[in-house]
Parts: sequence; structure tokens; C-alpha cells
Amino acid sequence: MDATLRYYAENAERFAAETAAVDFAATRERFLGRLSPGAAILDLGCGSGRDTKAFLDRGFRVTAADGSPELCALASAYTGIPVRQMLFEELDAQAEYDGIWACASLLHVPSAELPDIFRRMLTALRPGGIIYASFKYGTFEGERNGRRFTDFTAETFQTFLRHFPELTPEDQWISADVRPGRESEKWLNVILRKTIKS
Repeated sequence: MDATLRYYAENAERFAAETAAVDFAATRERFLGRLSPGAAILDLGCGSGRDTKAFLDRGFRVTAADGSPELCALASAYTGIPVRQMLFEELDAQAEYDGIWACASLLHVPSAELPDIFRRMLTALRPGGIIYASFKYGTFEGERNGRRFTDFTAETFQTFLRHFPELTPEDQWISADVRPGRESEKWLNVILRKTIKS
């Protein structure tokens, strides 16, 4: 088990309790506003299930997945739906989703492995589908406080996107951490659209 999964195995209940209570409605609206009512969403790295529950409450069709078995169990209890235990590299869906929500999840993937994960997400998206992803803002890569992180700045993410001409950035913003006491931490948020190929 790698360090990140071990961290969540040991801290799942505390992590879920801390994140489930966070008000993330404004960011969700920037994502949902680009989807049709009842669209199919993959919550990739769903954690506590906070956003899955919010999407379900709005009438969207949601598939929730997380790499941590402990968080899957907690998220399933919280949302009332089965949560699939799945590592990012196990995503093998083809054109199943209108949107992929990857909130504070892909940041645990080493930069060398991220292109493969993004290709898997592109395959899982329908033409015209969208991805929301967030990363801690900065240039650090490595283990920090028991978990692995790959940080991005606006510039380094733009460079990363050159690998994916079929992904068009639609929105990008820097936000403060919404958890109490962590307001000084910055996040890079991106919304990308899978270009419809003619």
C-alpha cells in the first residue's frame, strides 16, 4: 500500500468528517452549469461523498469511485449509493460520462503518471464532456504530511495541457482553501471540455 492510501486508511473517519461539512457549492455550480439536467457524472476520488450527494440531490446520475476502501464505505453510507473502490489507473469506461469531477483527487498522482490518467478520463467522457480538477497551487512534488502531492501553477498546468489538444480550457481560477484555519493555502481549479471532433 502506498503512503497516500495508508494515510486514508488510518485517517478516513476524521478526513470524511472534516470534508463533508465544507461548503463547496459555488465551485460545484461552475461545473454543473455546463451540464444538462440529469447528466451522467463520475465523481473520481469522491472522498467523503460530499459532492456525490449534492449531485444526486440535484437529480444528476452519479457514479462515485475512490481508491481508499475505507473512504468508499463511509461515502456509500453518506450518499446511499454503492461507491466503487477503484484506483485512477483502473478507469476503463468508454464514452459513459458527460462530466468528470476530480476534486482534490488527481493531486495525489505522480506527474509522470498523470498523462495516462487524463487519457483515461478523455476516453471515459462523451464528446463535449467536461472535467473539473483541482490541485494545490505551487511547484512541489513529493510526499507531504503522509500523502503524495503533485502541485501545479497556472503556467505549469498550461504546459501539461499541451499533451491534450482535444481538451479546451473553459475556466481556471485560484481559490483559498475553504477549510477553517487553512485559508492561506491556495488551490488551482480548472474546467476543461473535450472538443467534439468532426
